[in-house]
Amino acid sequence: MELNTRLQNLTVVGAAGKMGSGISLLLALDMAYRALENKDRTYVLNLVDISDTALQGLLRYLRDQAIKDAERQTTRLRQLYADREDLVENGEMIQAFADEVLTHVRTGKTLALAQDSTLVFEAAFEKEELKIGLYKELAALCPKEMYLLTNTSSIPLQALAEASGLKGRVIGYHFYNPPAVQKLLEIITPADCEPELREAAVAIAKNLRKTVVPSNDIAGFIGNGHFMRDGLHGLKEVERLAKEHGYVKAVALVNRVSRDWLLRPMGIFQLIDYVGVDVFQLILRVMEKYLKDGLHSPVIDRYIEMGVKGGQTSSGAQKDGILQYEKGQPVGVFDPDTKSYVKIDEAWTKESDALLGAHPDPSMTWKGLQKDSEREAKLRAYFAGFKNPSTLGMQLAADYLRASKAVGQRLVADGVAHRDEDVNQVLMLGFFHLYGPINSYLD
Repeated sequence: MELNTRLQNLTVVGAAGKMGSGISLLLALDMAYRALENKDRTYVLNLVDISDTALQGLLRYLRDQAIKDAERQTTRLRQLYADREDLVENGEMIQAFADEVLTHVRTGKTLALAQDSTLVFEAAFEKEELKIGLYKELAALCPKEMYLLTNTSSIPLQALAEASGLKGRVIGYHFYNPPAVQKLLEIITPADCEPELREAAVAIAKNLRKTVVPSNDIAGFIGNGHFMRDGLHGLKEVERLAKEHGYVKAVALVNRVSRDWLLRPMGIFQLIDYVGVDVFQLILRVMEKYLKDGLHSPVIDRYIEMGVKGGQTSSGAQKDGILQYEKGQPVGVFDPDTKSYVKIDEAWTKESDALLGAHPDPSMTWKGLQKDSEREAKLRAYFAGFKNPSTLGMQLAADYLRASKAVGQRLVADGVAHRDEDVNQVLMLGFFHLYGPINSYLD
């Protein structure tokens, strides 16, 4: 079936969730422009979720974002609306485009909306039984030509396809959060994936202006294959440091080094909180089920038992998790023994600074280096000093760099990633790292 025909009727399952709403926006904008360029065709975008309230919120989000997109695309809109004599001012065209976006959208809580779709995007919760149940229902409802593009970030596609009767018709389409902003799209292709689906997936990614990194169908794929093991390394470092410095202080030390010394946008425990401690646990369990690789953390299990889950509110604000937050910044550390947060005050920070030692170069920051044309040379010079670490902070950072590199190299050796460059690109685009884990900084 021609891709343009498939693109006339699309469905997003889990459309109002954190990832689903971004995917819905990307498809809604692309569909609206496509409809204005092909007025002889009918376009429908079905958005399915379990909550009417969430779906209503999604419609408001789509309209607001459509206006913002139109404000950036006034030249294009003037061309598309050249035959509309009633639209003169930019503001009129912007409002007309927002109306156009919503014209093609249908919302509902039933998968029956998808019955005419031959392309379905799935962004449901990362739970295998849930996805298989949805896939079986879609297989029964939709045309036999239906292809399914799943946003799963860890579950092997072969397992999902075989269990649901969609063998060959499922491909991994792993957007990164937030989908509307993130450039990266990790495409995971099962061995028996139909060639037409592979081609369609790449073509759609091009339409959405995404940078594609291919991954093989091995649990966790590239992004979470690295992130899970990176997080486990941080937890093991906490366990080691806690013997001398106490658990709470060890968490703060490792989080700070993994952010400030490694020049990352977030410390490792802030990142786990951002994703969700419960999601981190869930992905570990999926990967361990299929890989049998010891991917487990009793500490994470203990957090979940105590109700420490992290994640984000509907507005995007960071919830308390391993760390406590104010205005998005860590201000405390959860103590499992007292089941309460210990504040990171000035005296506590000074004590931690004394333990870690001085930062090697305070002028080297993640934010400051993002657009620096000499970034690579500066990074190489900066990390050269870590080859013979003179402080605890530098030693922790050097150990982390080596562990992170080993994980990246293993992903290539195990066939998850095709090349070192693919691993590096996923971490740099998907996690906003300044550099890839597979580097020669400490060689």
